[in-house]
Amino acid sequence: MKSLFKRSLELPPSGTESFFLWGPRQCGKTTLLKRTYPAGHWIDLLNSDAYRRYFARPEMLRLELVATSFDASRQVIIDEIQKVPQLLNEVHWLIENRGLSFALCGSSARKVRRGAANLLGGRAARFELRGMSATELGSDFDLNRLLNTGYLPRIYAARQPARLLRSYVSDYLKEEIAAEGLVRNLPAFSNFLDAAALSDGSTVNYSNIARDCGVSNKTVKGYFDILEDTLLGRRLPAWRKRAKRRLAIAPKFYFFDVGVVNHLARRHRVDRGSMSFGQAFENWVCHELSCFVEYSGSLDQLSFWRLSTQQEVDFILGNMRLAVEAKASPRIHDGHLKGLRLLADEYPGVNRRVVVCLEPRMWRTSDGIDILPAADFVRMLSSGELT
Repeated sequence: MKSLFKRSLELPPSGTESFFLWGPRQCGKTTLLKRTYPAGHWIDLLNSDAYRRYFARPEMLRLELVATSFDASRQVIIDEIQKVPQLLNEVHWLIENRGLSFALCGSSARKVRRGAANLLGGRAARFELRGMSATELGSDFDLNRLLNTGYLPRIYAARQPARLLRSYVSDYLKEEIAAEGLVRNLPAFSNFLDAAALSDGSTVNYSNIARDCGVSNKTVKGYFDILEDTLLGRRLPAWRKRAKRRLAIAPKFYFFDVGVVNHLARRHRVDRGSMSFGQAFENWVCHELSCFVEYSGSLDQLSFWRLSTQQEVDFILGNMRLAVEAKASPRIHDGHLKGLRLLADEYPGVNRRVVVCLEPRMWRTSDGIDILPAADFVRMLSSGELT
């Protein structure tokens, strides 16, 4: 299996635009930037010498680039920009006065945003790179492997992914987040990660998790904020538009990588037919839809729909452009379709209803619900047929 894959996210040509590129660690940001800008000027703040120099004197960035009469057609890449957010003032000046273009790469916008750093006043676009999608994997796409190893390129391609996942969780999710000063009580945060993993894809219940971890509701909400700010997960909001009946309003939460969820939840292996496989399958469908929204440049928001009667549709794209149910079943029956049918009663204008499943072939119900095997869902989503 190849370890390098062609990514779907297209970055601007060299020297034409400044932008932020965010993404969790090991999702492939550096590799993508090196491929896109082979002649770029690199500043890696993971390098201790570079970090110390620019942290002590951020103005050195401006002085160095001005002194060399830097070619504006070359992209300037600053990796791990969140480590020295003071550099953004110098970046701002160089964009305005020298017409330079920057790629500002990082794994956490939290310190940048909450430190009131200069976010360049709209002069830089924002891109987000996620783990590998099925389209990017191409012929190497293996659903069973993906649901067990997760979406990070290096781990998916590894011969012993479990070992790498263990290192990723212990070295990054826990120790490095603590080293960045994002949490003070590491044992409580570690317990929170375990509890949050068990509720992946479920409606967030702050009180239950707080009780399990022995911390306050406010602390748990702050921990979820950290996961979102470091791009390790996302809250999925409930569909808000008024319906005939009262809708649930609490968000659901999905981790960015199902392999990380498996490790935290102590699922040694997820096998077809098990409850854990169904939970992992739903996380994967969320991941594919999120990649589509991000990489296609769509302005649509991803949400879910639920009535107070607990009838639910897993994912809603935009203004009811697409409604998706994730069912890890080889045989779809009427019980799987209740939510989508109730949704059509509540919102007759819903454009398309889909069940992503493990059926061997695609088919359509008499009332227009598309039953799609996983591979057909991937193909039709990437080609735009579904939207």
